[in-house]
Amino acid sequence: MSEEIIIDYGPLTELIGVWKGDKGMDIAPEPDGTEENPYYETITITEGGTLDNAESQTLSVLFYRQIVKRKSNDEVFHDQTGYWLWDPREKVVMHTLTIPRAVCLIAGGSHNGEKDADGNIMIEAAAGIENKDWGIVQSPFMQKNAKTTDFQIKVIVGNGKMTYAETTMLDIYGRVFEHTDENELIRQ
Repeated sequence: MSEEIIIDYGPLTELIGVWKGDKGMDIAPEPDGTEENPYYETITITEGGTLDNAESQTLSVLFYRQIVKRKSNDEVFHDQTGYWLWDPREKVVMHTLTIPRAVCLIAGGSHNGEKDADGNIMIEAAAGIENKDWGIVQSPFMQKNAKTTDFQIKVIVGNGKMTYAETTMLDIYGRVFEHTDENELIRQ
């Protein structure tokens, strides 16, 4: 008879599932200004269990894939994969992401595990090229032409609904640009 293993995903527990949303807005840079792209997306988040680091840290792991399509032409314009990780001992949330533009990052933030009055959990993580703990890695081409300098994400999840807002600071087209994405999704 086997025992069921219970994994502590902490504040990430509510993220598990398939999420769909069609209220997305991407505000992106263009050489001559700004482009606004309404979008819809699917984010699939699955349990990954736990893993041990250096025999002294245990992380709870969620794997995710995010596919984003423009409403204007139904084509994929963003495909992202990564992990959400929870360190229950240190009360730290980590968010890793990779996009096929040769950019990767690991963002982090602390979390006390509390819910708001409506039963929602707010998760925040940030990274930066100058941040010694939570960093950004990118190819030489991207460093020269479209450098990501900072990243922040804020997710509010609960009661079958998830909203997020993320800001990516880019050094692109000879200027610094605040690239933003936000959406509201429903668990399927």
